[in-house]
Amino acid sequence: MLTIAPRLDVLNRLGRALSDPTRARILLRLLDDPGYPARLSEELELTRTNVSNHLACLRGCGIVVAVPEGRRTRYEIADGNITRALESLVDVVLAVDVDGDGDGDGCAVDVGCGAER
Repeated sequence: MLTIAPRLDVLNRLGRALSDPTRARILLRLLDDPGYPARLSEELELTRTNVSNHLACLRGCGIVVAVPEGRRTRYEIADGNITRALESLVDVVLAVDVDGDGDGDGCAVDVGCGAER
């Protein structure tokens, strides 16, 4: 069983990975299937450099892994447990969405969750 310090480190890494909207978009895309930087940049309408920088961060957080394939590198979620956890997290967040439109109206990002409006 993990002690508090390693568990806190895990949550901090996950928080860092999810704290940026671009990284979150990349993760959601990688939940569907593995991807290549050039293709991800096309699909997400981002520069290749931007995608590569965010993939490096996600690798550093231990969320994704790089799999060399000849001259290309495929990126995928590092572990099935991470995939299931991210899918569950998305489901939980959608479950608290008041009107089900995915806009997160249960949490105002600009003022923070739980803040009075």
